[in-house]
Amino acid sequence: MLDFIYYPVSFILWCWHKVFGFVFGPDNAISWILGIVFLTFTVRGILFKPFVKQVRSMKKMQDFAPEVKKLQKKYANDRQKQATEMRKLQQEHGVNPLGSCLPMLLQIPVFIGLNWVLRNFQEGRPSNYFFDAAEVDSYVNAKLFGINIGDAINHFGFAGQSSEWHWEVAPLAIPLMIIAAIATHLTARHSVARQNPASASQQTAMMNNLTLYIFPFGVLIFGAFFPIGLLIYWLANNGWTLGQQRFVYGRIDREEEQKKLEDKEKRDNLAPKPGQKPKKPQPGQKPDPQKKQASKGAAGSADSTDTGTDNEAGSGTESGSESGKVSAQSSTGSANGSGGSQKSGGTKGGSSAKGGAWAKNGGNKQRPSGQGKKSKGGKRR
Repeated sequence: MLDFIYYPVSFILWCWHKVFGFVFGPDNAISWILGIVFLTFTVRGILFKPFVKQVRSMKKMQDFAPEVKKLQKKYANDRQKQATEMRKLQQEHGVNPLGSCLPMLLQIPVFIGLNWVLRNFQEGRPSNYFFDAAEVDSYVNAKLFGINIGDAINHFGFAGQSSEWHWEVAPLAIPLMIIAAIATHLTARHSVARQNPASASQQTAMMNNLTLYIFPFGVLIFGAFFPIGLLIYWLANNGWTLGQQRFVYGRIDREEEQKKLEDKEKRDNLAPKPGQKPKKPQPGQKPDPQKKQASKGAAGSADSTDTGTDNEAGSGTESGSESGKVSAQSSTGSANGSGGSQKSGGTKGGSSAKGGAWAKNGGNKQRPSGQGKKSKGGKRR
């Protein structure tokens, strides 16, 4: 029924047994044990990338855990709306909840397949998937410390085997069960230590208790029904998981630390140093509109100040040269005439030969170069 699982598992085991059988001998128990161990490593190596995605997905879920709690509190009375908003939030953060469970789910078929293949190594069988009759006999007769690696304390009536207790297997099986349980606990403990306290919930606490205590205790109880070869697989699998977690978590921590340093360097480079003057705009850089308006206003006020000064200087010089004529005309004229003469005299003084040419040419825009010097000289006298 599950041959699509049993054949691949038996093929990987057959390949590794051939490799180590060439070194230690095909009938040596070490060849079979190493074959089982490297079968575990092969499967876990195939699942390495999904495991990394699982860790990153769990990290993202922990980062937006406060937002999840807000949604749960906001839509506490509307489960459908809560589920919809949760899916939207997961899509925004690029998180797939199934991705965090995929590596664990994929290991279950391998465990089932290996359990079936190892239990089918029975004396007198003509074949066992990829193994022929000689290889079946080799596994059945392979002994470690005088105990067959295919035996269990109790086979539990699996595959037509007796459900009697074989206590002669206990001296090897019980130490393996204890070590496998400890490895299971350490693996779960290392994973729980990575969790964000802000993401803690009742469901999370329940799952942590399962992985920390219930699963290791289950290995101690149900390990009595596992063949020695399957206990070796369980121990190798937990040992690989523990080492893989340390490697992947350490690499992710280094990546996050490097990212923080890069962000800090960018902020430091953009921020002005203490006492540093503002930098001039680069060629082609668009000026700030507010600064542009401020500079125009300052330039206009400076021009108006210069124009007023030049007008005062020019009118004072020319009116000084014509003051005698104005006073002579004003003394002989009547009151109304004198007012008109003064008025016209002021006009003449402002529109003398030099002053008129200067005014016609646009005022201070095209002022003769020597005019400013004369005005200064007149002031000195």
